[in-house]
Amino acid sequence: MSDALPPCPKCASEYTYELDPLLVCPECAHEWAPQEAADITVIKDAVGNPLSDGDTVTVVKDLKIKGSSLVVKVGTKVRNIRLVDGVGDHDIDCKIDGIGAMQLKSSVVKKV
Repeated sequence: MSDALPPCPKCASEYTYELDPLLVCPECAHEWAPQEAADITVIKDAVGNPLSDGDTVTVVKDLKIKGSSLVVKVGTKVRNIRLVDGVGDHDIDCKIDGIGAMQLKSSVVKKV
């Protein structure tokens, strides 16, 4: 039954259970309403660190930009990211110096 329940939003434990109208985490004792769990999505970088708005990240692989000859090189720092529900699985909105505004996948960045 725990397969259908969302993981704990506080500690990400997968062993949550229902207790009347609430969901409960047995590992950290966090209690929350099921509606809250639906609103919370945790976006993680390439190594599993949770990301949030305003973070600084570095690119972990070269990225060719469609329709252009520009390339975002490995190690490029991207400051002040915004997490969005973008096109496909692009979930980071940012500005890269020398290139401009674009969206990135969280799987190609690492939190600094």
